[in-house]
Amino acid sequence: MPSSPAELPAEDTDSLTHEERVAPTWTESLARTLSRPFGGPLGEHAQVGRNYFWTALRVVLLFAVLTLLGGWVQKSPCIQQYVDDKGVVQLDWRGSKQFTALCYSDTVPLYTAERLDQRGSFPYITSWKDDEGKPTEHVRYMEYPVVTGVFQWLNARVAQGLVALIPGLPMTVIVYFNVTAFWLAVAWLVTVFSVARIARRRMWDAALVAVSPLVIVHAFTNFDTIATALATAGLLAWARKKPMLAGALIGLGGAAKLYPLFLLGPLLLLCWRSDRLKAGLTTTASAIGAWALVNAPIALNPASHTGWKEFFRLNTERNADPDTIYNVLVQWTGWKGFDPGLTQGQPPTVLNTVSSVLFLACCAGIAYVALSAPTRPRLAQLGFLVVAAFLLTNKVWSPQYSLWLVPLAVLALPRWKLLLAWMTLDALVWVPRMYFYLGTDNKGLPIDWFLGAVLLRDAAVIVLCVVVLKEIYHPERDKVRMSGDDPLAGVMEDAPDRRIVTPARGEPLHRMRTRSDADDHRSRTPDAV
Repeated sequence: MPSSPAELPAEDTDSLTHEERVAPTWTESLARTLSRPFGGPLGEHAQVGRNYFWTALRVVLLFAVLTLLGGWVQKSPCIQQYVDDKGVVQLDWRGSKQFTALCYSDTVPLYTAERLDQRGSFPYITSWKDDEGKPTEHVRYMEYPVVTGVFQWLNARVAQGLVALIPGLPMTVIVYFNVTAFWLAVAWLVTVFSVARIARRRMWDAALVAVSPLVIVHAFTNFDTIATALATAGLLAWARKKPMLAGALIGLGGAAKLYPLFLLGPLLLLCWRSDRLKAGLTTTASAIGAWALVNAPIALNPASHTGWKEFFRLNTERNADPDTIYNVLVQWTGWKGFDPGLTQGQPPTVLNTVSSVLFLACCAGIAYVALSAPTRPRLAQLGFLVVAAFLLTNKVWSPQYSLWLVPLAVLALPRWKLLLAWMTLDALVWVPRMYFYLGTDNKGLPIDWFLGAVLLRDAAVIVLCVVVLKEIYHPERDKVRMSGDDPLAGVMEDAPDRRIVTPARGEPLHRMRTRSDADDHRSRTPDAV
């Protein structure tokens, strides 16, 4: 057995000694309370890191596995089958079960809606007609970006092969859901792993990603965990000083969902401030190259070019979604919206312009913060602000998009009670949403319940943004800074910190608490911070 901290196993914190780790039972009252049935807070003289199997990382991943199992159970009522009066096996969505059981998942209806059930079909080539025979008839293709679209197609082929090979399996759409859920779960485990590796001294913060209520509700609602895995793995590569790999992963994430590409802006600003712009440009070029490399075979092929543009067409033509502030204003004020009287295929030009201008204005404000803060902000802080600004100003906020914020929020603002309160509130928006879609004629809820929940969610995200901004300008309040430098600094570690923009009224630089200060503070009182 090792006899000193220096001889402890390398574990999952890259050989950190127990003095360098942050114990959540000392820094978080919630963790301290939850630890009491299991022996209470960590003792001041406890020896940490001696268990060769149950390392912190493996415990956090176990939490994630259990939470993902809970997410599958939450969706399981929607993947049952029954035999109808004609002896045909059907998916059991009788009585609007997908809404009453709160188990709705896009995966199930998209299996047929995207023509994945058709053998010989391929996304972006296969087309069909919606509203056939009506004045609104139009041609449709796969509506997702390339990585997500091909992901669905591959899972459909695997499910069809399993049903053909193994007798006794349930209907193909149910097998398809389970195959898809398996890979989505793996993607979320990658997200949790990456956050834990990035957090290093605060590895236990990754438990918030692992047990988030949003995972239970939305891990299998759509396909967004693929993008979170690639984006967070890209951040881990950046933290490990691998700019090109970081860009490639972020670019692939952008080919799954758009949001990972938003992380490049904050990264470039921080590199500029740190005189490391070359590394930032390398990451950006790598991201663009990876995105282009994945998209090129579909975009440049005449047979699939039109289908490839479907994602962009739909995002241009769709109006404000129910989950947005724009819809709240329409429903509660009687306002007709920015573009009243639109016909089929006519884009809401004014709404598109307004949402884009608002997002760009927020990005400009975040850029000012990045360049004017007295101490260089952390990458996770700026990344969180940019993604939150996009969701708050965008005309679409599908409920599963909130998963994008989870890893960034945990890295940017590891305040357990605050984050769990937001995650729980955000997850609970699903309840009035489902019962609103059920309809009041079927004993559903009126729309006001749903709209009120949307406003509360938006307010919660805005509160998180305000706290992050306060900690950027008062870094001595930042819990991550208390235990060391930015774990996502990467090539910016030990780089010069120069303010590009100096406010008109110069404020003094806030004294940063060093790691030794924080450690000494924690050693004096277990209730510190």
